[in-house]
Amino acid sequence: MPDSPSGERAPLRLTRRGRAVLVAFAAAVTLAALWLDGGTGAFAGGRADHHGRSGHVRTAVVEPGDTLWGIATAADPGADPRVTVQRIIDLNGMGGDPTVQPGQRLVLPG
Repeated sequence: MPDSPSGERAPLRLTRRGRAVLVAFAAAVTLAALWLDGGTGAFAGGRADHHGRSGHVRTAVVEPGDTLWGIATAADPGADPRVTVQRIIDLNGMGGDPTVQPGQRLVLPG
């Protein structure tokens, strides 16, 4: 860009078409980044649970006296029970009422 007689650069000006191209490019980059980063994150349990799965789904039947905490601890003894409880709630669509009843079948995280 040519300098003005005082040595200052003129401000950058974009045309309407230039702004549209810039916005479209920024939107495409953002969508591509979200798709690459969160493509499999939409599945309950996240990306790590879906690699190498044979399609086998683990379930548990709630017995009298069982709690989500106890079921989560038994399902994944090495993990933080708070995280496992939340994953069980998410997998079973129990967000509004995380109470379990005897005889209820729960899908467990893999």
